[in-house]
Amino acid sequence: MADENTIQAAPEGAEATEGRGPGRGRGNRGGDRNRGERGGRGRRDDRRGNRDEEQGEELIEKLVHINRVSKTVKGGKRFGFAALVVVGDGKGRAGFGHGKAREVPEAISKATAAAKKAMVRVPLKEGRTLHHDGLGHFGAGKVTVRSAPAGTGIIAGGPMRAVFESLGVADVVTKSNGTSNPYNMIRATFEALGEQTSPKSVAQRRGKKVADLLRRGGASAEVAQADAEAIAE
Repeated sequence: MADENTIQAAPEGAEATEGRGPGRGRGNRGGDRNRGERGGRGRRDDRRGNRDEEQGEELIEKLVHINRVSKTVKGGKRFGFAALVVVGDGKGRAGFGHGKAREVPEAISKATAAAKKAMVRVPLKEGRTLHHDGLGHFGAGKVTVRSAPAGTGIIAGGPMRAVFESLGVADVVTKSNGTSNPYNMIRATFEALGEQTSPKSVAQRRGKKVADLLRRGGASAEVAQADAEAIAE
């Protein structure tokens, strides 16, 4: 009897051991899964690194305005800073952003990150000026931007000059009316730039050739064709 009990108990022990085996297997699978998750995070980090490298082009950063804000609390005043930054690549892309923090460097870094995320592309004529005149309006700010011949330079003041320098515009004439608030002026300027269109985009939208559009201005066929070939965007 004792031998039979011993013989019968052995398979139960073996079954228990086998039951613990899958448990350890599940643990190993969990470890593999954790390693997979860590590997997945690594791959995501690699993708972020590649994206950062793609966006790691040389950018022009312009600090437009810093505002100090104080809040009265129990025991004294608490100071904070708000920064307005314009970022561009000098090749027709620019954006603006603002950030708030307790310290100036942190506020500037937040504003710079926000500006990089909000960059827009503006078509430029010959890579130096705008294709046509434009109007922008935001709040009490009204902005007029006009294309200019070569050698004119950037005729703009304050926040608007920072926008065109970061955008890569070399010749432009601007006028601002209504407000000197840098936030409203920047937003009005970008609204005017957002309405800029190029002959190439208009021709594609209308299903025509660029030379056909330029000939409507009274230019000859040869001159219109040469101007059309000179338009890059």
